[in-house]
Amino acid sequence: MSRIFVDADACPVKAEALRVAERHGAEIHYVANGGLRPVDHPLARMVYVPDGPDEADKWIAERAGPGDVVVTADVPLAAKCVGQGARVLNHNGEPFTEANIGQKLASRDLMADLRAADPFRQGGGRAFSKADRSRFLDGLERVLRAAGRGG
Repeated sequence: MSRIFVDADACPVKAEALRVAERHGAEIHYVANGGLRPVDHPLARMVYVPDGPDEADKWIAERAGPGDVVVTADVPLAAKCVGQGARVLNHNGEPFTEANIGQKLASRDLMADLRAADPFRQGGGRAFSKADRSRFLDGLERVLRAAGRGG
């Protein structure tokens, strides 16, 4: 049975992930440094890691593997999990795969360099939308079905 690991600190799709997990009977782990309300559901596990950089990422990366699904927007965490055989989805339903993770890491590094070179170039992303939420639901449904088939 697949497990779902949610990098939950800034995740806008926690409730949606639980709905899909429930349909599939998949255990879901919400991993955060704290500040999350507990979820009262038999499939949900709240994991509170110590404060510190990347503690939630480390916890997830140590456990995620083949058959598991990771929900994160953190590209380095996604790269680790993809490398370990887990399926990884961004909050907007976009998958991180072996085919695209190198390009995603390179883009992330380039943007970090551009922001460092120009302190006025900050933020800039678009707002999370209903369409993003819908794509996430569809994407999670697809990867859980594929993980269940082993494909």
